[in-house]
Amino acid sequence: MGIIMDVRNCKKCRKLFNYSGDPLCPTCAKEMEDKFFEVRKFIRDNPTATMSVVAEENEIPIQQIKKWVRQERLVFSKDSGISIDCESCGKPIRTGRFCKDCQKKMTDKFTSFYVEKPAENKSDAKKSSKGKMRFLGN
Repeated sequence: MGIIMDVRNCKKCRKLFNYSGDPLCPTCAKEMEDKFFEVRKFIRDNPTATMSVVAEENEIPIQQIKKWVRQERLVFSKDSGISIDCESCGKPIRTGRFCKDCQKKMTDKFTSFYVEKPAENKSDAKKSSKGKMRFLGN
């Protein structure tokens, strides 16, 4: 059998590359990672800078900065005044996708799905064999 390759165009430079989950070719992905470290350093050096100043000074779209914040790769200080909105309730947050309250609600909801049901009484199980597998003869 031959190897199946997923070849796509880079989202940034449009060159063909072997897709491995990132929509950017290795060259553009490296450039974006380098840009991330520049932005992170700028934010550390200028903790009160606005998002538009960060974007302008680093020549990067605001949407990319927001993406890094949602991925929890960037966190703004309390002094910066920069925030993004919780995707659930709209409350301002400094990193991630959801505020602490919405995270707790989601965790509680998911946890309730995994709570084990109490074992059935054996006498009740014998009475109801509906939907159970039966074997005939040996």
